[in-house]
Amino acid sequence: MYVGRDMTELTMISKTEWTDKELAYFHHGLQQMTPYLNLEGTTIHREIIEEIEARGGLKQEASWTQGSEVHYD
Repeated sequence: MYVGRDMTELTMISKTEWTDKELAYFHHGLQQMTPYLNLEGTTIHREIIEEIEARGGLKQEASWTQGSEVHYD
């Protein structure tokens, strides 16, 4: 279950200030609803994708306690 800032709070700040987990969570949710999004929704989703790409993707360094994928739950 996602525990973090909601979309209302996040829309008030720049995407560069979002955490990787927030980007991953809202990208996944908006990706599932893509056929039903209006212009504003698709714009927000595109901005999230652009921020993920600007960061070089959502991979992280793997360690003994975590894998290389960013998990938001």
